[in-house]
Amino acid sequence: MAKSAFQKTKLLHLAQLLLHETDEDHPITVARMIEELGRYDIKAERKSIYDDLEALRSFGLDVQCRKGKSPGWFIGEREFELPEVKLLMDAVQSSRFLTQKKSDALIRKLERLSSVHQARQLQRQVYVSGRIKVMNESIYYNVDKLHTAIAGQKAITFKYFDYDIRRQKVFHREGRRYTVSPYGLIWNNENYYLVAFDHLNQEMRHYRADKMCEIVVTNLDRQGRERYPDFQIAQYGQKHFGMYSGREVTVTLRGKNSMAGVVWDRFGQEVILVPDGEEHFTVTLPVVMSPQFFGWLFGLDGGLVLTGPRQAVEAYRQKLSAAAAELST
Repeated sequence: MAKSAFQKTKLLHLAQLLLHETDEDHPITVARMIEELGRYDIKAERKSIYDDLEALRSFGLDVQCRKGKSPGWFIGEREFELPEVKLLMDAVQSSRFLTQKKSDALIRKLERLSSVHQARQLQRQVYVSGRIKVMNESIYYNVDKLHTAIAGQKAITFKYFDYDIRRQKVFHREGRRYTVSPYGLIWNNENYYLVAFDHLNQEMRHYRADKMCEIVVTNLDRQGRERYPDFQIAQYGQKHFGMYSGREVTVTLRGKNSMAGVVWDRFGQEVILVPDGEEHFTVTLPVVMSPQFFGWLFGLDGGLVLTGPRQAVEAYRQKLSAAAAELST
């Protein structure tokens, strides 16, 4: 039998056919395989197909055969099982930091991890109340550059901006570049934040990754470790409610025993709760004083009460008074 120019790609086409067209509910016969290979001018006989299937199995593909009413061959276990692909697709669709265009592109790629028949089950929409996608398409590539800088322990430069009412970029520092040393990324309130040592202000700060542009990874070694020798990304994120900046204060909260889970969910299981009577506890925590912290506290409807220090209690009281005054006007 004369061999065509495509004969050397026979195994590749056969593997692609099985991965794309088959699953446990949709096997294909050897006759169908021969027919499909013929579309590429690839000659095949039944015996050679059996040898090829065995070769693919030896290579690592979970090629299985089923007999009975619907006989045929199919791919069994895959790199990602269908429930795992569904989970990944749900995460992509509901992720705020990805633009709609990038979400759609990633979903199309995820569909290729399953058969065409399973992909139909994946074509569903995840509805999240109030879902808003970011406008900055470059976020996807920003995060990649930031990971490169973090892994290489190198400083970066970038421009930072907000949007005005016309959706135009307004750059901070009159467009001058920031120079910072990245320490890590935090996913908070559905946004990516870079935590980095600001070279100009000589302190740790954070920046919204989707509001950064023209990022350049430099050859400068990372700075800040001498000033922050014990710096921990997780602790930084716990202190900053909604990633709002402010003054760090060690506060004391008194709460009902039923609120223990709320404290542990927010600050971690290692936080020590001190019993205060039979129905309450106290806890001492470092937090960054911000409107978001006060809002979180107020939203717990008295379940946790701020008891110290005095300046923190007074600041909270002033916020509540100001809010009440606004309502009365």
